[in-house]
Amino acid sequence: MNLHSPQSTHATDELAPVADETYPALGADEPDETIETAADAERAPSFLRWLGELVVMIAVAFLLATGVRTFIVQPYIVPSGSMVPTIEIGDRVIANKFIYRFEEPQPGDIVVLDDPTGEVPTLIKRVVAVGGQTVDIEGDRVLIDGQPVDEPYTHGQPTRAADIPMPITIPEGSVWVMGDNRPNSKDSRVYGTVELEDVNGEAFFRFWPLDRIGPL
Repeated sequence: MNLHSPQSTHATDELAPVADETYPALGADEPDETIETAADAERAPSFLRWLGELVVMIAVAFLLATGVRTFIVQPYIVPSGSMVPTIEIGDRVIANKFIYRFEEPQPGDIVVLDDPTGEVPTLIKRVVAVGGQTVDIEGDRVLIDGQPVDEPYTHGQPTRAADIPMPITIPEGSVWVMGDNRPNSKDSRVYGTVELEDVNGEAFFRFWPLDRIGPL
């Protein structure tokens, strides 16, 4: 399924009226104008400083958000149905992009990964088997190391045969992935195993729609 961070302190002094016999006394309104002009001169650098701080804060927030999306968590919108009914078309999910720096994916994890076929940037699938395990499809069921797998997330939908020869032993550093909507999912049955370096994170939480918000 493709998925579509110096204010001037001298302005008043410079504009202060001069008390000298050579110069006529200022009218009643002139001192007020002088004070108002001085205040305006003080406000200008204050506004510029505020504007500069705002720009810096926005830049920092953008960088933080970008860092979070790149290295920690990232939201995705799911535009197609290979994970139905677990994840419906149009659902928004969050993927943990940090967890697999410390541990490897496990069977049952829902992961986002680079599309091995290159048709779309990112897919979302469920890990069914990991390195060292042998996968086979017998009838309409999945077998791991010769034993049928309990897969309640498929809701009884049959698993059709793979396009690649089976059984297949998953190489270390790789995983076997399939969509929960088995009759309508292009997955490892088509493109084979997926290397761990192509797994970008674990989808763990749905945040939209609100009536189905919660962990996956």
